[in-house]
Amino acid sequence: MKTTFKTLVALTALSLSAEAQTNPIAIGWNIDASHSKLGFAVTHMMVSETEGKFKIYEGKVTSTKADADFNDAKIDFSIDAASINTDDEKRDGHLKSPDFFDVAKFPKITFVSKSMKAGKVKGTYVLTGDLTMHGVTKSVTLNAIGASKIVKDPYGMERYAFKVTGKLNRKDYGLAWNAALEAGGVAVSEDVRLDINIEITKAK
Repeated sequence: MKTTFKTLVALTALSLSAEAQTNPIAIGWNIDASHSKLGFAVTHMMVSETEGKFKIYEGKVTSTKADADFNDAKIDFSIDAASINTDDEKRDGHLKSPDFFDVAKFPKITFVSKSMKAGKVKGTYVLTGDLTMHGVTKSVTLNAIGASKIVKDPYGMERYAFKVTGKLNRKDYGLAWNAALEAGGVAVSEDVRLDINIEITKAK
């Protein structure tokens, strides 16, 4: 009887272990917008960069690792397009108009990850997902660098962070407005450089 009971316990433990490996427990993380930046930059007048950011956004990260390994993590992100800010009220108004984001018709920009794979260097990732903007969905590939470790703040919250960079062509999303310069070239580059810092906190 004892042998049978021990065997049953061992088989149960093995079954639970196999199930955990097949269906790992999801760990949720929330974006801390007050300690994050969703920035971008374009070339202006062919000579300099103009930077901007979105001020209102939300999102979540779901991982299956207990440590600072976010390989295969899932990311879901939503941005309020009308929150665009380039520190120029007139320019921001133009960006919100039908010439660019047309925020009245397309109020949200979203990103849903399809894969997040470890890069060649420890702590780096190649992040691929669907970016929907101005009513157009395109697959984009971004580079992410993770913090060296998860830390616990004085309030008991576990925190982690990523720096995400990449580039996209705004014309791919129908943001095609431009103005030709007398000396040649255009007022605003088609390429947009992304400069994103995201801090996340583990959900309780």
